[in-house]
Amino acid sequence: MPAPAEKPVVAVLCERATDRPPGLGELPLEFRYCAADGLSAAVQGARALLLWDFFSTAVRDVWAVAGALEWVHVTAAGVDTLLFDELRDSAVVVTNAHGVFDRPIAEYVLGAVIAHAKDSLRSFGLQREQRWQHRETRSILGANALVVGTGAIGRETARLLRAAGLRVRGAGRVARGDDPDFGEVVASSNLRAEVGWADHVVLAAPLTPATRGLVDAGVLAAMRPGTHLVNVARGPIVDEIALVDAVAGGRIAATLDVFDCEPLPPDHPLWNAPNVTVTAHMSGDVIGWRDTLAAQFADNARRWLAGETLLNVVDKKLGYIPTGDR
Repeated sequence: MPAPAEKPVVAVLCERATDRPPGLGELPLEFRYCAADGLSAAVQGARALLLWDFFSTAVRDVWAVAGALEWVHVTAAGVDTLLFDELRDSAVVVTNAHGVFDRPIAEYVLGAVIAHAKDSLRSFGLQREQRWQHRETRSILGANALVVGTGAIGRETARLLRAAGLRVRGAGRVARGDDPDFGEVVASSNLRAEVGWADHVVLAAPLTPATRGLVDAGVLAAMRPGTHLVNVARGPIVDEIALVDAVAGGRIAATLDVFDCEPLPPDHPLWNAPNVTVTAHMSGDVIGWRDTLAAQFADNARRWLAGETLLNVVDKKLGYIPTGDR
């Protein structure tokens, strides 16, 4: 009898080797689970790599011994921590978790917009002080929201905000009109001239060389007093030092889920800045999200084994799936 065919090897990088994706046992694959310190051994001879620890930068360090790799799947929407020149220039296919986080992040943004309009941050503070202070708050109906980033997350956010009664525009690489989700899309390269229209500026763009530092001191200064900035993208899209200055005097407010350094250091001024809400990079993480991520990988793995085209293929030169500007 012929020897049974060997199963393709898939290395799985986890934050801890025991923190494994659920539900992959039925796939006809040999999985090598490891943490970052074991990736060099696990990736040798592996044809695929699953980045369950999606913020790790360890792939660059083991690239010299990863010559058998055909496919890398990242369980995140952003791939900025993965990409490096050798990977970009290789034939290795990169896929991501496109679609998993769209609705949860859009709900987070809508919640942030409502919480800001209803002055919830102050209410929480007054409750802790046991102070009864009646106030009038704003309606979100008719407020202006500029969503920076016209990919899937930005589009789902725009649809939800529009359904809640806000006027929405997008900001992307290419300015255009008659967009089905944004109506008008302005050029993100001209953001300084566009943000004055908005009551809420929502950052939902991938981190690329073009978006790093996009919201700088000039853009922040161009926002009207009382503007609410929501960042569900990546911390380095905003000049964080300039942001600290902008919120310190209460001229603008911010809801921030992402930061330059994560976890946010205990002595960082944003913790106690007025009108700032800080969350721990959790805008897309709803109950069951790990099961969804594992199922998405399993579906793509079956396609890979069958020789079919993979879903959610990232343009490695751009750093994202280029759906927004079509």
